[in-house]
Amino acid sequence: MKIGASTLACFKEDMKVNLDFFEENKIEYVELLYEFPSWSLDEDLLNSYNLKYTIHSPISDINIASLNPSIRNGSIKEIFNSFQIANELDIDTVVVHPGNIPFLAFDFQDKIDEINRTSMTEIAEFGLDLGVNAVFENMPNIKGFTYKKLEDLKQFLIENDFKMCLDTGHANTMNYSPEEMYLPIVKHIHLNDNFDENDDHLALGEGNIDLKSIIKNYESNNYDGIYVIEVNNKESILKSLNYLKALKV
Repeated sequence: MKIGASTLACFKEDMKVNLDFFEENKIEYVELLYEFPSWSLDEDLLNSYNLKYTIHSPISDINIASLNPSIRNGSIKEIFNSFQIANELDIDTVVVHPGNIPFLAFDFQDKIDEINRTSMTEIAEFGLDLGVNAVFENMPNIKGFTYKKLEDLKQFLIENDFKMCLDTGHANTMNYSPEEMYLPIVKHIHLNDNFDENDDHLALGEGNIDLKSIIKNYESNNYDGIYVIEVNNKESILKSLNYLKALKV
C-alpha cells in the first residue's frame, strides 16, 4: 500500500515544519493543498526531503462551472497554475474538484452541467499536454455541489477516458456501500471518516465508514494508487496511520 497524507491538516503552518512532520513519521507521499498561504512551493525545499508529492488544486473562491465567463476563466487559470507547478516539480497527479451551482442558479442546471463538463475536459487535456494526470473528485452531499453521485462522475470520466479521485467521506454522505465505492477508474483515493451526515474529515476509525472493506476491495483488484489520509489536523493523521497499520487486508 502506498500511504500518504494531505497538508489539509496543516497547510496554514510553515511548510518546512510540515515536511519535517511527514518525514519524521515516515509518510512517504504528501498531497500539497495549493491554497493560501501555501501558494509558493519552493522546489529546493520540497526536493530536500525524501518525499513524493501530489497536488490538490485550489478549491477556495473557485468555480469552473460558473455562468459568469470571467469567474469560470479565472478559476480554470488558477487550476492550470497548479498543473504548471506540478510539471515543474515533476509531480504526475493533480486532484481537481468539479464546479458548483450558486444559490441563484438552480434553474440553470443543464447549462451549468454543460459548462462543468467543458471545463473539466479543458483541464484534463491541459494536464495531459504537460504530462500531468487530472483526477476528478466526487463531491459530498452538500447543496450546490455537482458530481455527488458516483455513477454520474463515473459515466462522464469513462466517456472521456479521464480518471477519478475517490473521497470515502464524500461518498459516505451519499450512503454508498464499500462495494459501490469500488470503481476501476479510481486512480487516487482520499481516506477520511464521518457518520454519513456531514463531511467531517475525521480520523480513520472515528466514524461509521467500513474503510477496511473499501481498502480490501481496492487491494484485491490490484489498486496501484496512493491512499491519501485527508483529515483536519496532525493528531488525526497519526491516529489514521495507526488505524491503517492495524488493518489486515
